[in-house]
Amino acid sequence: MTLRVVFMGTPDFAVPTLTEIVGHGHEVVACYTRAPAQAGRGLEFKPSPVQRAAERFGVPVLTPKTLRTPEAAEAFAAHQADVAVVVAYGMILPQSILDLPELGCLNLHASLLPRWRGAAPIQRAVMAGDAQSGVCVMKMEAGLDTGPVGMVESIAIGPAMTAGELHDALSPLGADLMTRALAALGRGALRFTPQPEEGVTYAAKLTNAEGRLSWARAASQLHDLARGLSPFPGAFAEIDLGKGPERLKVLRTALAGGAAEPGTLLDDEATVACAEGAVRLCQVQRAGGKPMSGAEFLRGTRLLPGSKI
Repeated sequence: MTLRVVFMGTPDFAVPTLTEIVGHGHEVVACYTRAPAQAGRGLEFKPSPVQRAAERFGVPVLTPKTLRTPEAAEAFAAHQADVAVVVAYGMILPQSILDLPELGCLNLHASLLPRWRGAAPIQRAVMAGDAQSGVCVMKMEAGLDTGPVGMVESIAIGPAMTAGELHDALSPLGADLMTRALAALGRGALRFTPQPEEGVTYAAKLTNAEGRLSWARAASQLHDLARGLSPFPGAFAEIDLGKGPERLKVLRTALAGGAAEPGTLLDDEATVACAEGAVRLCQVQRAGGKPMSGAEFLRGTRLLPGSKI
């Protein structure tokens, strides 16, 4: 059954879902996304990835600053949509919008609900050392990611997987799941199950301060932190190269052997002792520079094994 769909999303993660919905023949009557934001050195206004995709498909694009006015609800109602599909839109839908589509509003959420409700589920799962993640199709309600779940797909998180790699795996998986959910919804076969009350965790928005690597922590914790923040916003270490502390972005790490006082450089491969174990800085990036291996970074410094960093 072909459905009239209002799609609501903003980042790259949402583009495959929009593409699959269009490809499966549903009528996407409008696309809501965040307004173009300034980016780059010239601070030019750049449309969101979802807006660019919608324009390629010839779908009308709307970028309202709020959905909480009577005018916004009236405009939404005019689409006469059967269902709204929401994927990382970036704005909270008020009840006045949630009540409008006949078949409800479906959200694609990048976690195994109720674990990691909220803004940064992919990063938080990796940062916590979770062994698995996944995507859920949830029927939206007023609470933050509290609605009943209709479909779920899970995926393993490898011990070296970064948040960026998990993002790239979940995005197409979610697109496929949502199109299957819409097919079931169209024939009246999509059933929703309330989320359990146990196991709820919240994926709070990331802050720059929590990306700092402290060698006084266990190596496993630093490894999970670094891969959970890679490639963006990135974990960082503060290293004194003779001109005061310099922030070094750490993009990829590995657990390594060795022990010494926390913060001691153990070898010329950029292995650093932690409170428990050691972590190797496999890929780093200086401010304004390009990513390089930890060994390459050390060759451009005076840091030798035994140095405190």
